[in-house]
Amino acid sequence: MRIAIYVGTYVKDKDGAVRSIYQLVSSMRSAGHEVAVWSPDTSPDDDASNGVYRVPSVPVPVYPDYRLGFSNASTERQLDLFCPDFVHISTPDIVGNSFLRYARRRGIPVGSAFHTDFPSYFSYYRLGFAEKHVWNYLVKFYNSCDVVLAPNEIVRKKLTSKGIRNVELWSRGIDKELFDPSHRSEPLRRSWGGDGRTIFVYAGRFVLYKDVDVVMELYRRFAVEGMGERVRFVMIGSGPEEEQMRRRMPDAVFTGYLTGRELSEAYASGDLFLFPSTTEAFCNVVLEALASGLPALVSDAGGCMELVRRSGGGFVSPAGDIDGFYAACLRLMQDRECYDSMRRQGLEFAEGKSWAAVNGSLIERYGRMVAASSGRN
Repeated sequence: MRIAIYVGTYVKDKDGAVRSIYQLVSSMRSAGHEVAVWSPDTSPDDDASNGVYRVPSVPVPVYPDYRLGFSNASTERQLDLFCPDFVHISTPDIVGNSFLRYARRRGIPVGSAFHTDFPSYFSYYRLGFAEKHVWNYLVKFYNSCDVVLAPNEIVRKKLTSKGIRNVELWSRGIDKELFDPSHRSEPLRRSWGGDGRTIFVYAGRFVLYKDVDVVMELYRRFAVEGMGERVRFVMIGSGPEEEQMRRRMPDAVFTGYLTGRELSEAYASGDLFLFPSTTEAFCNVVLEALASGLPALVSDAGGCMELVRRSGGGFVSPAGDIDGFYAACLRLMQDRECYDSMRRQGLEFAEGKSWAAVNGSLIERYGRMVAASSGRN
């Protein structure tokens, strides 16, 4: 098959959605398929020579780390020259919509993956009135695709409840060689001032819609309860709320944005993973933490809770409930048997989430769709 992919950003390790696409591209090429990727945001060393095309773009207002792309005549010429058998769309934006129209005009089967629950972000910026209009657009967009891919059952039910049809599951995998407890580093823990302390790890964007206010309030709660000297918060990432977080969490460790071995070492060198976000579709970072041997503490809204409940690898607390999160933290700090059980269950769950198996099923599904389309044509 020749598979054309459009994704809003294609910079390796920039976020969980991008890591999923990199793994999918790798799986497709390993299976002998030709893949070309279009994106407004690419790595400097990516170009047409390795099958990556950059579309025109401008920075997203208020969120300049990401870019808004535009399709033009050269994009369509590139698609014509590639002559795809299947079109995969990861971002339903302006360019994603042009790829959808291209596929529909030419009778090419098209699938779209729901990576990010963008509509849920609006309420964090007092733009809740726009959520309905965005969903109206998304329903129309996704219902024009042949298949819509949800990362888990929670998201599948949400999409179908909005009136979106043809929703199937495409889960996410984990690189077990990269994320593993063996990467734990005692020197790194000492550099964090973690000797004799429980280390809480957060990994992700420092933005309101990741519910970082819950993390800041938990930090304050430990201090108020006289427990500040028993814990260390390690914040992996960056974002617009970083200045506020540094001010409100003066003793926390801010590592900046980490990738590769540095990231896996940081995960494995922690004790607990704290991620209260309610806006996740799948939550790759929780799976990475479980694979690294960290029990996870998450909210009862969004995709994180399904991973924790299915694995048994942590606690699910009511969204925004500081008391609930604090109690869960104390339980794992004080009950070694509970901690060890959740850690073991999380590791066992991650062992069964290889990318080869997850992506192999999707590639086979696409192959059947291409074959059926060829038969009709």
